[in-house]
Amino acid sequence: MTTTPMMMPMLARGKHRKPRRGACFMELASYLAGQPWSDHPACTDPALAQLARLVNDLTTDAGRPQLAPMIPSVIGIVDLGDEYIEEVAVIAALRALPIAALEHQHGLGVGLLRILGDSGPYPVAVREPWRSRAEAELADHTALRSWSVAFMRRMKIALPPLSVAIPLTVIAARALSEACVGDPDAELRAVLGEAIDWARACAGSDAPEASPLEPHQWAGMVRSA
Repeated sequence: MTTTPMMMPMLARGKHRKPRRGACFMELASYLAGQPWSDHPACTDPALAQLARLVNDLTTDAGRPQLAPMIPSVIGIVDLGDEYIEEVAVIAALRALPIAALEHQHGLGVGLLRILGDSGPYPVAVREPWRSRAEAELADHTALRSWSVAFMRRMKIALPPLSVAIPLTVIAARALSEACVGDPDAELRAVLGEAIDWARACAGSDAPEASPLEPHQWAGMVRSA
């Protein structure tokens, strides 16, 4: 017995002024949440929304509609705090590190060491289990850890105690999209799924139930894939 696949909306790369010009992941989230059309809506924590925009834009045109079922799960997840910003970066870096090209691995290694505080004071402490997972991953990549430590020493400057979460998240997302694996789109979906799961765990009882995405919710605004 076969079932008819659920119709999915056509998601597009980038920002769109109006729905008829296309919709990205977060723009459709803003519409479903009943908020003004925007790729930076108030219905989603900024760190999670940033990752969603990256994943949307780096996913291929063919693979992007598969992101749509995840959209309801980001709506209403807000105010997750500074720790979550750093943890999104760690989640993305840990997903990317085993499959990233060498030039991306260097950036990932340095970024993780910064977040862990190995290069000096850092403004936000990453919570468990992500701190232990990051330490374990770097321990498994001894050459990368050594290179990253040596690189920071060669800089011979006092690194300011500023967050590196946003650039690290960007590096990790690009590393996933360019990885020499069978399905980079699946890796991008997976890292967004991990970040969503952690966001909902952090939100706890404040996280609204995520209902399945149904065609009637978007069919009048966005064309189908």
